[in-house]
Amino acid sequence: MKKKLSVVARAALLATSVSLLSPLVVQAQNITTVNGKPVPQSRADVLLQQATRQGQQPRTPELEAQVRDEVVLREMFVQEAVKRGLSTSKEYRDQIELARQGILIRELFTDFQKKNPVTDADIQAEYDKFKAQAGGSEYRARHILVEKEDEAKDIIAKLKGGAKFEDLAKKLSKDPGSGANGGDLDWANPNSYVPEFSAALTKLKKGETTQEPVKSQFGYHVIKLEDTRESQPPSLEEVKPQIQQRLNQIKLTEFRDQIKAKSKTDYKFQTN
Repeated sequence: MKKKLSVVARAALLATSVSLLSPLVVQAQNITTVNGKPVPQSRADVLLQQATRQGQQPRTPELEAQVRDEVVLREMFVQEAVKRGLSTSKEYRDQIELARQGILIRELFTDFQKKNPVTDADIQAEYDKFKAQAGGSEYRARHILVEKEDEAKDIIAKLKGGAKFEDLAKKLSKDPGSGANGGDLDWANPNSYVPEFSAALTKLKKGETTQEPVKSQFGYHVIKLEDTRESQPPSLEEVKPQIQQRLNQIKLTEFRDQIKAKSKTDYKFQTN
């Protein structure tokens, strides 16, 4: 009989303990209450996740306190807005719909990126293509740009007479980018120039100047080749972030276009 009473007593004590702890458990799940309405901790957790997303901001006690303050303030303001009937207005419903669409679209593309990441192999392949295109020789050239062919011929004659290329470029060149620097175009791959300029430049030897004006869409050029060297493309590590970002954007664009192509509509887009 004594043993039975002991079991009953323990059960009663356990029930009492649970009943006393229940409000504490609920309270722990909430930050506080505002006008009797609980403010759940989960709201603060969501805001913290957004604030610390992708390592943009470290999670600190100060940040957690700021987020809790923000969540409680929001609850106060929301209650006041509802009290004034703003939650039933058409403007509010329209904004909610736009926000819903924006969030879903963001989640769609975020989910796609998680499931279709850019791999190291993708980055390496893209870098190899870039390196092949950037390979070869680089040229350091000067040029003088003028509007008329006769002006270019006159400059060539002055150079043959002993005039300095840099001095004539500063005085006569119409190219605002290089004229003030004596016509210096710095090191560049010849493919970065318009075809006519590139063709004339690659025929020159070090120290030579074109003997005839070179016509392009910009006017007439007199070109001097200062030097050549083998190009030195940046390392993979230097350009990896840019390559990854570019490949990510390409993947997202293709995904977007796929959705657009399979959707049935008679709507005609004004832009591609």
